[in-house]
Amino acid sequence: MSLLQQFHREAAELQPQLVAWRRDFHMHPELGFQEVRTARIVAEHLRTLGLEVTTGVGKTGVVALIEPDDAPADAATVLLRFDMDALPIQEENDVPYRSQTPGVMHACGHDGHTAVGMGVAQVLARHRNELAGRVKLVFQPAEEGLGGAKAMIADGVLENPRPQASFGLHLWSRLPLNQVVVQPGPLMAGADKVDLIVEGVGGHGALPHETVDAIVVASQIVLAWQTIVSRNINPTTPAVITVGAFHAGSAANVIAGCAELACSIRSFDLETRDFLVRRMREVAEQICAAHGATCTLHFTPGVLPTINSEAGAALMRTVATELVGAENVITQTPAMVGEDMSEFLMAAPGCYVFVGANDPNGPLNSPHHSPTFDFDERMLSTGVALLAGAAARYLEEQANLHASPNLHASPKRSNRS
Repeated sequence: MSLLQQFHREAAELQPQLVAWRRDFHMHPELGFQEVRTARIVAEHLRTLGLEVTTGVGKTGVVALIEPDDAPADAATVLLRFDMDALPIQEENDVPYRSQTPGVMHACGHDGHTAVGMGVAQVLARHRNELAGRVKLVFQPAEEGLGGAKAMIADGVLENPRPQASFGLHLWSRLPLNQVVVQPGPLMAGADKVDLIVEGVGGHGALPHETVDAIVVASQIVLAWQTIVSRNINPTTPAVITVGAFHAGSAANVIAGCAELACSIRSFDLETRDFLVRRMREVAEQICAAHGATCTLHFTPGVLPTINSEAGAALMRTVATELVGAENVITQTPAMVGEDMSEFLMAAPGCYVFVGANDPNGPLNSPHHSPTFDFDERMLSTGVALLAGAAARYLEEQANLHASPNLHASPKRSNRS
């Protein structure tokens, strides 16, 4: 029996425990950088497996290393990442494991990701001496827009030892159970924030000629920004500009002298992102100039695009095919949502995948970030086998690569003239 087959069997045996872990986390959700209980449970479990555990990485993150007893100093290291945070959403599901924390809910499946990570740790620790290198387990806080990955990186999670590759998964509530989305290149978009303040001249609602109406100016900017994607971006290049908040004015008979816009922009490469910001600034400044107003635009970098490497996707496709069958390994149009796994992939190229978690014989699940979000828990054991298998396969390939003779070495020069 291959190591991957053993992982598959042992993950299936762990399924009841995986469900119990997931439901416990679901009942006790914690927001980003507040995952104290979750981190404590994860750390305690990792310690029971005999692993050396580091807590407080990136404030509430947990890190552990699995390695064989005889691992050489230069052995390869692969990183597996699992996010732990919940969302500020009031749960509406009527289930026994409903959130017990008012206004907080695991509405994106991170409770499942954490349970998968604990299962991966248990399976890999049992086979530590069969691994051809080191596995760094990273339980990350604050994925939901708070910069948890950056915080862990700032605390040194990518050092001592430094991983050469990274892998992770996101359960997908509306994808059929155990289908796995594996593809090289972009999987999820970069997501950044743009704020704009428009300064006009306020005044009486009956005397508009004495004012510069910030609401009118800002409204024209909102509409003009929508033409950037439709008229300035190549139609084959995905991009989104969303004005999510517009704040101005205080009374019906007062012309506002200031308006504030809060925007989200999304793209799959930094060149497109930078173009969006540049054009948004140009359009806003020129519209303001035409009306006698001024503006200040502030750009806040968010998460990078989630981009899989060719080699990482090929490895993950092989492992997924062995686990769920080639017919269940698919590709899809990249999603415009963001994910800070991108930070790890940028530093240690690998592969991030979606794993289907919708019962194909039941109704379609609610979407992510919904108060009625839930998923088919049968995907948990698949997730364990998939990531444990990807880590072991990567380390095996690296060991074989370094053990092979250098086929590209220059031929020895002949002594004959």
